Amino acid sequence: MTSKAGAAGRLLAISDLHIGYAENRALVEAMVPETDEDWLLVAGDVSENTADIRWALKTLASRFRKVVWAPGNHELWTHPTDPITLRGVARYEHLVELCRDLGVTSPEDPYPVWEGPGGPVVVAPLFLLYDYTFLPAGCTTKEEGLAYAEGTGIVCNDEYLLHPDPYPSREAWCRARVAETERRLAEIDADLPTVLVNHYPLHRHPMDVLWHPEFAMWCGTALTADWHRRFRVEAMVYGHLHIPRTTRQDGVRFEEVSVGYPREWRKRPQPPGRLRRILPREDETS
Repeated sequence: MTSKAGAAGRLLAISDLHIGYAENRALVEAMVPETDEDWLLVAGDVSENTADIRWALKTLASRFRKVVWAPGNHELWTHPTDPITLRGVARYEHLVELCRDLGVTSPEDPYPVWEGPGGPVVVAPLFLLYDYTFLPAGCTTKEEGLAYAEGTGIVCNDEYLLHPDPYPSREAWCRARVAETERRLAEIDADLPTVLVNHYPLHRHPMDVLWHPEFAMWCGTALTADWHRRFRVEAMVYGHLHIPRTTRQDGVRFEEVSVGYPREWRKRPQPPGRLRRILPREDETS
């Protein structure tokens, strides 16, 4: 443990830990806060195995002052290697209870307020899914988009492993989640800015650099395109794309904080598993 008692805290973030890979599990084993007051935002895709999810969140919760988790698509898979065979909403609710058992904040809990440097800021973990509105160029329906994706060989495994039960479709589940989350965000004190944490970006612009643009169908919903303006967003934290970087939309920071798979992070010059500082901003003194 290298944290410094009494030092100003930091609001840190990471996502797409994918600890089914031994190299990535080792990264989690090595993760420690900078100070005793640090919070860690985990923007999904810890693992598709429930025991691994518990291990990772328990490990991190034992080190950081607070851990805030938003689910990724991998957590929601009903994977043949996982003895927990729950599907859809039941699986998500199981993960929420797992988080509560560990003291980890989930999208179903009251939104905490970060009072450290750069605060006060409401930290809102979100669970929104996607609704196939980010279609490939020239496609006007989900069916056309899926047919195009199948033709390119780029189809997300969600089509086989992420079940929406009891909703009739993933997009129906998404729309229900968007409506409920929008209601909750609108109830936040209008004087407070927010940090929104979601596995998928709330706006389409991060998908502009995808090698396979058709994958955008599984990356969010157009229903949230103005949320970064409506809800006083200081930073929008997300993962999923495995393209760690900072972008801006309408002056709002979008922070992609993925670790990704070993075959991806080995190609990058910076060391893997670095926790991204959200607040205070990297360009601010702390």
